[in-house]
Amino acid sequence: MLTRFAMGEIKKLMITMPPQHGKSEGATRRLPAFVLGQDPDKRIAIVSYNAIKARKFNRELQRIMDDDRYYELFPQTLLAGQASYQEQGRRSRNYARNSDECEIVGYQGSFKTIGVGGSLTGEPVDMLIMDDLYKDASSAWSPVIRQNVADWYDTVASTRLHNDSQQLLVFTRWHMEDLAGRLLEQEGVYDPIENPQGWLLVSFPAIQNRPPSEQDPRAEGEPLWPERHSLSKLLEIKGRSPTVFESLYQQNPQPSQGLMYEEFTCYTDLPSRSYSVAYIDAADSGADYLCALFYKEAEDGNYITDVLYTKDPMEVTETTLTYMLQQHQVERCHIESNNGGNLFVSNLQQRSWDTGNRLTRFNPFHQNQNKTARIFAASASVQKLIKMPLDWKKRFPKFARDLTGYLRVGTNAHDDAPDALTGSIECRQPPKRVSVAEMFGRI
Repeated sequence: MLTRFAMGEIKKLMITMPPQHGKSEGATRRLPAFVLGQDPDKRIAIVSYNAIKARKFNRELQRIMDDDRYYELFPQTLLAGQASYQEQGRRSRNYARNSDECEIVGYQGSFKTIGVGGSLTGEPVDMLIMDDLYKDASSAWSPVIRQNVADWYDTVASTRLHNDSQQLLVFTRWHMEDLAGRLLEQEGVYDPIENPQGWLLVSFPAIQNRPPSEQDPRAEGEPLWPERHSLSKLLEIKGRSPTVFESLYQQNPQPSQGLMYEEFTCYTDLPSRSYSVAYIDAADSGADYLCALFYKEAEDGNYITDVLYTKDPMEVTETTLTYMLQQHQVERCHIESNNGGNLFVSNLQQRSWDTGNRLTRFNPFHQNQNKTARIFAASASVQKLIKMPLDWKKRFPKFARDLTGYLRVGTNAHDDAPDALTGSIECRQPPKRVSVAEMFGRI
């Protein structure tokens, strides 16, 4: 993955890993040296949580590039002060080489190392590498520091980027609203068709909790680096603080208070006997999300296949939903039509009819029960009957954020995700009653 990034195939790469698993060695020390060896004109900026840590990266990077083995691989990429300059006839006295910036002699390239809050004025940045922007848990859990990091990224780091710039965020997740969480919420996960400007997210949990993949071929339950962090050690850490372990080691940050839901069951295959259903909960206000669930309703539960979770205006969502209803061949569409939703329902029905959709049967209804009470009362059924696709947190990041972070007690910023899931359970068809005569034939 880092090689693809180095070759320019990936523009925005986010790698999340547990602490002390070698992420900085590959991404922050070796990668810049390799990139400058391939392209001495590349301008690289390396950012860490403070200037002291950034300068340490600077010194380590200089040592790599001073090594004779590096010169054998990349003889054209030289820092000021190396004896080999005299052999090549290059003058190095006018090129910077200090603990903050080093320039490549004879070329336009350089690497700068700075801490969060530092200046990046001057030359544009071709490659921005950000490595652990929070020093520790107290920093990551501080709303002030999280906002400072976000503001610095928006007002300093991102302003030095151009159309062809690349970004690499190497991270240990601490909090749902750390910079990684914010960027995923704002820009989404990369998809070559639907979201080409999103982040390619590669996450390595300390203990594998997913089926093997090309990126991570480990079997479920296998530790990431057993020689250094054994399974018994990781389980001991998990036993002491499950919430901290889930964030730092599994890259799944959660609030410390009691959550409404545990991990949802994930499926690999859809049931052979099912109905294609949609449940749509239109936004009550501008601050709310429209949540549309598309799923296969089977005897053992609702298998979520797609989600639309958006604050886009109705004229946009009507078009999107019309397409999705046809795409998923929805047979029944339940629509919660509170607060002026009748016009929305009418428009959606008309658009579907105009596009030739004769399959979907619409079921608009008014919900007058207390939302919080409904969510709480149905939580066990939601936990039992909702089945998610394996990659649902990547495909639907905002929906996943509001669902997995929903608190049993306390203030929740958004309840649209759990409300829609609750509604989908409430709208399930009752099990068909089978008589003795139907089972064995009439006598």
